[in-house]
Amino acid sequence: MNPLLNFSGLPRFEEIRSKHVAPALDQLLAENRELCQRLLADGAAPTWDNFIQPLADANERLSRSWGQVSHLNAVMNSTPLREVYNANLPKITQYYAELSQNLALFQKVKAIHSSAEFATLSAARQKIIENQLRDFRLGGAELPEAQKARFLAIQEELSTLCSRFSDNILDATNAYTWLVEDEAELSGIPADERQVAAEAAHEAGKPGWLFTLKAPSYGPIMQYADNRALRERMYKASSTRASELSPNASTDDQSKPEWDNTPLMQQILKLRNEEAHLLGFSNFAELSLATKMANTPQQVQDFLNELAQRARPFAERDLTELREFARVQLNITDFQAWDVSYASEHLRQQRYAFSEQEVKQYFPEDRVLDGMFKLVETLYGLTVRSAPAPLWHSTVSFYDVLNSDGSLVGQFYLDLYARSSKRGGAWMDDAITRRRIAAGIQTPVAYLNCNFAAPVGDRRALFTHDEVITLFHEFGHGLHHLLTQVEDLGVSGINDV
Repeated sequence: MNPLLNFSGLPRFEEIRSKHVAPALDQLLAENRELCQRLLADGAAPTWDNFIQPLADANERLSRSWGQVSHLNAVMNSTPLREVYNANLPKITQYYAELSQNLALFQKVKAIHSSAEFATLSAARQKIIENQLRDFRLGGAELPEAQKARFLAIQEELSTLCSRFSDNILDATNAYTWLVEDEAELSGIPADERQVAAEAAHEAGKPGWLFTLKAPSYGPIMQYADNRALRERMYKASSTRASELSPNASTDDQSKPEWDNTPLMQQILKLRNEEAHLLGFSNFAELSLATKMANTPQQVQDFLNELAQRARPFAERDLTELREFARVQLNITDFQAWDVSYASEHLRQQRYAFSEQEVKQYFPEDRVLDGMFKLVETLYGLTVRSAPAPLWHSTVSFYDVLNSDGSLVGQFYLDLYARSSKRGGAWMDDAITRRRIAAGIQTPVAYLNCNFAAPVGDRRALFTHDEVITLFHEFGHGLHHLLTQVEDLGVSGINDV
């Protein structure tokens, strides 16, 4: 059986191959379109049970299947997977765009909203229907047919451009490495960070120390390296990734032009503006805020301006202090962006006898996880326990979240470490969402992803204080998803928040 058509339990990541993607999606899309035709042909008055629920069930199956593909594309990117992902992305985009533009479906939802049944529905179900009415309008359901075709084309092009944008960043990040052969150039960089770079060079079949633009390699250089030229080189390489100024791995020449995101950004902005105008908005900011808490772009701008006015004097004071410290103590007279982390670390050590490198020794992975899980137990009376599950990488772990009576509340995957096949940053996403089904409550499952330095050999993984904050932050999103008590898919957990 195609593992992407498995909906009875956890995703079968160990079995999923690129060859499974197109057949699974084609089958689900065909089934969903057939269902839509049956729902529209039904002459009975639409209700939650005969219209909203069947469509939600079908779309959840599609979402769960495609969600596994999207997740793997983000954490285990490979040429075959990327090709099949990008080949099938337009199919998904077209389906959801067709759904949003279907005026007959829109009329069915409006009929439920104006029916006597609506007042008897739960607050969650009423909210779902109201959100659907909003999303039909934002999806172009009320546009003239000629404009619907253009709107659909915009959606498909935007999905393709945004996917390529992410691919370019990943490729440009992976392509740039810098080899240092003279250990004297590594002055200031802690021994454990040098060891990681030495092992990276060894794996690449090169002598010396190999550095990359991945956060676990890039961060220590910017923070500790006495070699200012090395800091400048890595800073410029990082800040110009996937641009017309992006350097190659071994030279300072321009990188592959196909990785330059500049034309993609211009086209994305142009299409977003056209999309907004088609829907009657003055600009894309207004369209974006239609589903958010702020009411107008001006309200957002006023908030940011006020925040900047209040924060800027303190930031300027700190920067002046840092420049002076760098001039007097570090003999840096032309303070630059690649000096900020380095000077900050030295100022912190001098003033507070506090070093990020020393603090890391207090944050080994096992202690951090134990502490975080203990906090959840204290706050919510929950227990987090390691559990078996099919995984996409050997360093990924899986956990059950149990209530005080031992019942299962939720589950989550924890993918902590950076690798070349994984996009940068830290994020949480949903694998399965809590809802009530015939068999009872569907257990929610979350993905928690970070990009920390992996342990090497017998060395334990040690986290910086910022990394601990990042982990707690993502776990907070995970708890939002896992601890929801809503039983309807559309507004359960992180859905429509």
